Amino acid sequence: MSEPPSRESGEAPRLTHVDERGVARMVDVSGKAVTAREASARGRVLLSADAVAALRDGTVPKGDALAVARIAGLQAAKLTPTLVPLAHPIAVHGVVVELDVADDGVDIAATVRTADRTGIEMEALTCVTVAALALVDMVKAVDKHARITDVRVTAKSGGRSGDWREEADAGEGAW
Repeated sequence: MSEPPSRESGEAPRLTHVDERGVARMVDVSGKAVTAREASARGRVLLSADAVAALRDGTVPKGDALAVARIAGLQAAKLTPTLVPLAHPIAVHGVVVELDVADDGVDIAATVRTADRTGIEMEALTCVTVAALALVDMVKAVDKHARITDVRVTAKSGGRSGDWREEADAGEGAW
């Protein structure tokens, strides 16, 4: 995740996904080297006390909400280029999805791995977001006000821009 050019330098940011006419295009990554890459993302689903209790005691009317959310996240990571128009169809070699029930909801974390020519951050974000959507769907009979929040990339490694990790005070330390 490289930083954009500084506005102070007077340099206009270079838009990589549009052509000279401003039309969206997919960047050609065929000349890039295949490298091992990993990205992690997190998000939260804020829930009522009743929904948290139903998750903890296994009484969610639609069934095992955490298992369904986990599988939805796994599937979503693999389907990212179908859902995000300019995401490259890259091989997803590994996905880990963790859902932890907290007193005010569920914390979702995902790590996605590949060996390919471009990053896998969008797959990690899609994994967390769709897991959260599936969880909301599963608990909506118990909590009509469930809220998805704080979805973000927390770490990445591999590729030209190198490794990056979210600072603890940027939200991760809150959970």
